[in-house]
Amino acid sequence: MLRYAFKRLPSAVLVLAVASVLVFTVPRLAKGDAADVLAGPDATPATVTAVRHDLGLDQNVVAQYLGWMRGLLTGDLGTSYVRRQPAAEAIGAALGQTVTLTLGALAVAVLLGGAAGIVLGVSRNRVLTKLTSALVSLAFAIPPYVSGVLLVLLCAVTVRVLPAGGYMPLAQDPEIAVQYLLMPAVCLALPTAAVLARFLAASIRQVQDEEFIRTGLAKGLRRGRLVRAHMIPHALPPVLTVLGIQVGQLLGGAIVVEAIFGWHGIGDLLVTSVLNRDYVLVQDLLLFTVAVFVVVQTLTDLAQAAVDPRVRLEA
Repeated sequence: MLRYAFKRLPSAVLVLAVASVLVFTVPRLAKGDAADVLAGPDATPATVTAVRHDLGLDQNVVAQYLGWMRGLLTGDLGTSYVRRQPAAEAIGAALGQTVTLTLGALAVAVLLGGAAGIVLGVSRNRVLTKLTSALVSLAFAIPPYVSGVLLVLLCAVTVRVLPAGGYMPLAQDPEIAVQYLLMPAVCLALPTAAVLARFLAASIRQVQDEEFIRTGLAKGLRRGRLVRAHMIPHALPPVLTVLGIQVGQLLGGAIVVEAIFGWHGIGDLLVTSVLNRDYVLVQDLLLFTVAVFVVVQTLTDLAQAAVDPRVRLEA
């Protein structure tokens, strides 16, 4: 297992290296920079040039990239051009909300997607299967910006059981914090839950055709025991891979959901930084997102290898 983990490290490092070049280069392809924003629309070219020199934006691109990488390797994320504060502080202030939203959505997606996938995979009730399939298709088809508005209209305007928006830390008041978290988490989780349900159902159906399942049925084992002890565990490895990929989708979808429900997380900070051409924050936020995706994907591969020894043997 440890040897398999070490074999995964070079590819992860390579992805992060390539991503660092892209996230550094692409924002600079846009017209203007932070000096134009800070100097103001009425600033003279001399003023803009002075601001650009003060920010270090007049250096060549290679020097700026190497300086940024040197700072990352030493734990210095740089200083925000516009906010005039360390990037680590700005990201840390927004990170808690995004992590809370993503983990909440991931938990909801696993619960809903797992339950729906098991029903679609093993249920013999045609009415229940068709109803679950229709709900899964609906969850997959509706984008978060539509489901978010519908949830607000239903749960905050019509029924008035949940707040329409806002955020409260879990440590401050868990009961109230969960009320603020519930709608954004469900909104963000629905497409991921639908994907997990479809993959889990397909994987369970494939496992049902295996010889050891037919042997268990022939020996008189109860179907419920076969499902719990054999079908679901053997159906999990491909679903774990999909789950790791979906974490990246959750981080991307959090930008929209945070805007709908008034959460000031990583997504809100990224949009503001892009509009202000704050290169330092944009670079750090994009690379952080890629790093999270790479780490989660690597952990998912390790979990899959732990569940399915064939993965380790093939590697």
